[in-house]
Amino acid sequence: MVNSKWLNGTFLALFFTLLSMPLWAQKQQSIVYIDMQYILKNLPQYESANEQLALISKRWQKEIDAAQQDARVLVSNYQTEQIFLSDDQKKRREEEIVNKENEVLELKRKYFGKDGELYKKREALIKPIQDEIYTVLQDLASEKKFDIVKDRSSDPSLIYMSAKLDISDQVLQKLGAK
Repeated sequence: MVNSKWLNGTFLALFFTLLSMPLWAQKQQSIVYIDMQYILKNLPQYESANEQLALISKRWQKEIDAAQQDARVLVSNYQTEQIFLSDDQKKRREEEIVNKENEVLELKRKYFGKDGELYKKREALIKPIQDEIYTVLQDLASEKKFDIVKDRSSDPSLIYMSAKLDISDQVLQKLGAK
């Protein structure tokens, strides 16, 4: 006959062994970090793209400012001359002012809106750089057997990180920037 204490003890030992198995069977993950802001700041092509975007943005903003000034002049002239205008003239001037203000709104949307020209231009200039960085990161992770690559510049919960875990300079070297 089998001793029940022995059976219970064996069962408990087996149970705890199976329960803890995933803990000691797991492979240690290799986690490294990059600082995307640092990488981008040290890429000449990124700086050049940003300069182009700033110039384009300024040019478009000047166009919008000029249209806004035109609208202000129309309003000012209307307010000054309003008492001398007939009802039809007032109506035409008011429509002209509304049209000019709508033109300003349309220019803002066209250039700076959600899917505006600036967004498209940024996408055309910056996305290839980001894609190149991503490809280099994939290659580096595969080559060095990194399991996870995190961006420390976008991780607000990161308080401290050992410098040996930062591979930003390696990425820049592979990109030919350093």
